[in-house]
Amino acid sequence: MFRILLVICLFSTGSVGKSINHAEAVTIGGIKQWMKWEGIDDQAPVLLFLHGGPGNSVMAYADKFTNQLKQHFVVVHWDQRQSGKTATLNESPVSVDLIVRDAVEVVHYLAGHFTQDKIYVMGHSWGGYLALRVAAEIPQRLVACIAISPMIHQLESETLSLSLMKAEAAQLKNVESLNELNQVTIPFHNTTQLYYHRKWLSNLMGTNPPSRHRVEQWATLWLPVFLEASQTNFFEFAPALACRLFFLVGRLDYQTHYKLTESYYQQVVCPEKKLYWFEQSAHNPHLTETMKFEQTVIDIKNQIN
Repeated sequence: MFRILLVICLFSTGSVGKSINHAEAVTIGGIKQWMKWEGIDDQAPVLLFLHGGPGNSVMAYADKFTNQLKQHFVVVHWDQRQSGKTATLNESPVSVDLIVRDAVEVVHYLAGHFTQDKIYVMGHSWGGYLALRVAAEIPQRLVACIAISPMIHQLESETLSLSLMKAEAAQLKNVESLNELNQVTIPFHNTTQLYYHRKWLSNLMGTNPPSRHRVEQWATLWLPVFLEASQTNFFEFAPALACRLFFLVGRLDYQTHYKLTESYYQQVVCPEKKLYWFEQSAHNPHLTETMKFEQTVIDIKNQIN
């Protein structure tokens, strides 16, 4: 009798998932694009992380902010076209429309591959922009959209930050800062303007400034795409979204200005929404307050379940 009961109990618990750690090139948008997925349970909810930039793959350091998440999700990283390993696999054109279409296709692919009707999509900065674009296009495929420091209306964000930096420079009588910031126009007309803006923005947020060489190298390919995306105003583009929406925002973030994200959060209409503040963070709360970041995402999942 005991043996029969044991067998019944084993079968009644349902199928048991196994750990997964896999990477491969998947055909997305007609080209080979690199993806990696990891987790302790291959039947756990899928969480797709959309990296920022555009062009800034996080695969090399993703473990720093996803180790705990992999205990609760199948965490998927994707190198977007002309980013990371995808850039080494093939040359490809880049545009906002192409990458948004790629992101939508990736969501459909992952839902099918893991046999899940819906998945979580989480993005940082430019990746937050993509996550919101995906939420606008295929909300029926998302358990939730999680936007970390997203680009809500980047032209307005750059303008607000520029005004703040000029005011601070004037107050401090910082001649170098004023001279360089007075050369900046929004939208940026060249890489020099972008560099000066980001140099003093880093100073404002207390973060390390990028080198001029790095800014120029990035801008050669990505500045036109960034400027195109910067024109999107989500207040007008997506005043309502038909999926759950969560914002994770650094209180010191002037790069994707926290006030714009807060205002959009207050106005957007959706089935469920919440904003989580990271008081010690600027633009990268997933890196500066990692424990809180991971626990917040786990809490979101647990609340939904």
